[in-house]
Amino acid sequence: MSPTTLPVIGAALAVKELEAFRAWLFEKDRDVELQTFHDPRVITGDWRPQAEAAARLLDGHAGRIGMHGPFWGFTIDSMDPDVRALVTSRFLTGLEICAVVGATQMVIHSPYTTWDCNNLDNDPTARQRQIDLVHDTLAPVVTRAVDQGVTLVVENIEDIDPADRKRLVESFASPNVRLSIDTGHAHYAHVSTGAPPVDYFVTSAGEMLSHVHLQDADGYADRHWAIGEGTILWPSVFRALAGLSVRPHLVLELRDKAGIVPSMEYLSRMGLGQ
Repeated sequence: MSPTTLPVIGAALAVKELEAFRAWLFEKDRDVELQTFHDPRVITGDWRPQAEAAARLLDGHAGRIGMHGPFWGFTIDSMDPDVRALVTSRFLTGLEICAVVGATQMVIHSPYTTWDCNNLDNDPTARQRQIDLVHDTLAPVVTRAVDQGVTLVVENIEDIDPADRKRLVESFASPNVRLSIDTGHAHYAHVSTGAPPVDYFVTSAGEMLSHVHLQDADGYADRHWAIGEGTILWPSVFRALAGLSVRPHLVLELRDKAGIVPSMEYLSRMGLGQ
């Protein structure tokens, strides 16, 4: 693959970090994911000044903008109707923020746990009940997302079987609900809980893949290390991505943003990304 056809990699950044990486983002109109508004202290407070600051800093940026939706303290399949109503409200606020910052994608977390993998089939009604609960939570959010032109992408967290999350996304029968993969989460699940390797997650997602968090890890914990510091087999991941007809958002999601430059140097040296 020639350097000009390599996938362009972006990054997940807090609003306060945009200034430092602005030139790099604009250089190739890289994908950017805003990671300030998932914080409950922000999304339940006066979030508008930070959203407007992000919009100013990204003015003129021709790349794709997304944001990480809220997730702390809840799941999207809660059995409690009051909790589901609160979760719906949080995501609707997230879509308000998307409108201000110009985001066309919002990341939400998968409901599937390690426990689910071994227990959902213990009750013949459990799988559909879980899907129904998610629909109850997200139905108004999907309707609003369609109106705004925002795609909701469901990210693997503890998921062991990627087909579970795919079936959930397919149940919405909407182009505005798609799949996200976090490479470090998938690698953790592969090494620690018996999930398939990361490239299998990509292949399973197929044309429904719209977003990827790129982070390296050792398979023991959710490291968010720079690319090349862990044990993910990156050539296999990028081969799987190259086999898709879709072009998902590709963003480095690193705990230490100082790892962005070394990650890009690694991917460039390996002929995997630019």
